[in-house]
Amino acid sequence: MPQAAGRMIVVSDTSAITALLQISRADLFLQLYGEVLIPVAVRDELLATHAQLPPFLQVRTVNDAAEVYRLERELDLGEAEALALAKQYHADLLLIDELRGRKIAQREGIPFIGLMGVLLQGKQTGRIASVRPVVAELEKVAGFRVSTAVKEIVFRNAGEP
Repeated sequence: MPQAAGRMIVVSDTSAITALLQISRADLFLQLYGEVLIPVAVRDELLATHAQLPPFLQVRTVNDAAEVYRLERELDLGEAEALALAKQYHADLLLIDELRGRKIAQREGIPFIGLMGVLLQGKQTGRIASVRPVVAELEKVAGFRVSTAVKEIVFRNAGEP
């Protein structure tokens, strides 16, 4: 199912969505990407900790169970389904933060971005005023962890030394 012309196809695993839901900033995904596709396993993981999901999250079933099984030997079910769904839809971006998942996405030829990259896009497109306070809130409220080195790079690229 192709998207409307000009719209990016974005697939996400659980971590980036749940982190922004915890600080009431999930609308950033809507502002940047329109809808975001999630596999059934990610929906189930999200619903375990969130009463309801934003309507821009569109649940899709992965058609290739063998692909999910193959990926699940290295990843949890949500990540495996997210990678398989990204391949199925020829996604422009996979939202994933876990290092192992990112390495496998790279190996599989799937373009990816992490939550820090999303925040940087938000700053660059004027959808968030400053990355620093959002990162601080993610760390305090959502328990989000990212290395100091990565934060420094993102802050520098956001023009927030």
